[in-house]
Amino acid sequence: MDYEVEIISPEKKDTLIDEKYKQSISYGRKANIEGSCIKLLTNIEGFQNMWTDNFKSMSEDIRPHGRVFALSTDDDEKGVLYEPISKTCFLLNYEYYGYVKSLALAVAGDFLEEYHSIHSRYSVHGAAIDYKGRGTAIIAPSGTGKTTHSYGLLLNEGVRLVADDWFYTRITDSEVEAKASEKNNYIRVDVASSWSEYEGLLKGITLDERGRAVVNVRRVLGEAAMKEYTTLSNVVLLKRDPDDDEIFKKIGKEEALDYILKNEFCNPHQLVKDKRKTKLRKKFFQELFERTNLFMINTVASIDENQDHLREIVLEKTCF
Repeated sequence: MDYEVEIISPEKKDTLIDEKYKQSISYGRKANIEGSCIKLLTNIEGFQNMWTDNFKSMSEDIRPHGRVFALSTDDDEKGVLYEPISKTCFLLNYEYYGYVKSLALAVAGDFLEEYHSIHSRYSVHGAAIDYKGRGTAIIAPSGTGKTTHSYGLLLNEGVRLVADDWFYTRITDSEVEAKASEKNNYIRVDVASSWSEYEGLLKGITLDERGRAVVNVRRVLGEAAMKEYTTLSNVVLLKRDPDDDEIFKKIGKEEALDYILKNEFCNPHQLVKDKRKTKLRKKFFQELFERTNLFMINTVASIDENQDHLREIVLEKTCF
């Protein structure tokens, strides 16, 4: 990630929109992200097209709960600005759609976690897999293999993908619900280098400058490959530590919480990181870990060995 977030005042936000950027906006699209309305405003046609493929649409009659201004400007000064009261984010002079997607999900997460009621939702930067109604979350820092392993698991009969990168949760008295954040997935072309079954997925698709595209996984694996939600039973944390010889283990909630805190909730796209927000997120993960079976996998092992351990958990074959 090559940006830092600057928190700005409502007054600066209004000035930027009214006096600097309003006239340059060419496209506007609203997305339904876990019931919240997040609006994209941009002058980059490619962003609009990928957003439309990526997210469920929201009625134009619904007032936005948050906005993402993704703009190319004359001054070429890169930056990410965020005004948290109105949930307005500015992404300036970045060509990478992945930041547009992630910031939209972060804006929705910032909005949703403020509701302390039965409507409370918390966002998780991780993958969610379903097998016969029982869900497994894979949470990890970027670069440790959560997305690659998610697509490997999908090749097993009965396994379905809820989310490959980001999902939203609701904790009730008895369970943890995990719901999809996107309609279609934004994936790397190199997924086929690990799993040849996906070679046909990106044929005829225009890739962005980082070798990614929004694609419909159902094209390769069928409609049953995707599921809207699941009930989480397991959480798998991934790490990549060559100094640790232990590849696979069951862990307790204190170890899991320590890991998630040390790695900033495994989410590089947190827009607000103050004491109050940290307390909210810590409380959520404490409750999540109290209600699920917890595992740690060190991905320094081969991809096949890691997949074997993940299948033990997801397909409920583990001896723990």
